[in-house]
Amino acid sequence: MNTQQIITDIVTLFTGIFLSLLAIYYVLKNDIQRFFNLKTIELDKESRAHILPLRLQAHERLIIFVDRINPANLLVRLHQQGIGISTLQAGILNEVRSEYQHNITQQLYVGSVTWNVVRKLKDDTIAMINNAVQGLPADANGIELSKAILQHMASIDENPYDLTIELIKKDIEKLF
Repeated sequence: MNTQQIITDIVTLFTGIFLSLLAIYYVLKNDIQRFFNLKTIELDKESRAHILPLRLQAHERLIIFVDRINPANLLVRLHQQGIGISTLQAGILNEVRSEYQHNITQQLYVGSVTWNVVRKLKDDTIAMINNAVQGLPADANGIELSKAILQHMASIDENPYDLTIELIKKDIEKLF
C-alpha cells in the first residue's frame, strides 16, 4: 500500500464518520431540543413554585399595610382620650412611615404599577393628615383632627384605600 492510498482511505473513513455523525445529529436533533425544552420548563416550574408563595405573601402584606394606614383604622388605634393635635399627628405620621418601611421590600414581588399606587397612597395619606392639621386652629385637640380627617374621607366619592386593595387583588389574579 502506498502513501496516497492510505491518505485516501483515511479521508474516506473520516468523511464517512462525519456524514454518519451528521445524520445521527439530524435524526436526534428534535429529541435533543425537546429534552432541553423540557428541562427549561421543569426549571421554570420549580422556580415558580418557590417564588409564588413569596409573591402571595407580599400581596397579603400590602393589603394589611393599606388597611393599617387607612385613617379610619389609624385613628381608632392611635387615638387616646385628651391627646393633643400635634401628638396625634406625630403618632399617625410615625405609624404610616414605620408601616411603609416595614413593607418596602414587598415591591420586589408585586407589579410596578401596584407598588407605585401603594407608595402614592402612603404619600397622599401623609399629605391628608398634614393638610387636616393646617386647616385646624393651633389650640385644636386630637378629636377635632380625627373629625376633620374622617369628614374628608367621607367627602371622597371612592375610597382610595378600598380601590388600592382591589388593585392588589387584581395583581394577585395575574399570578394564576
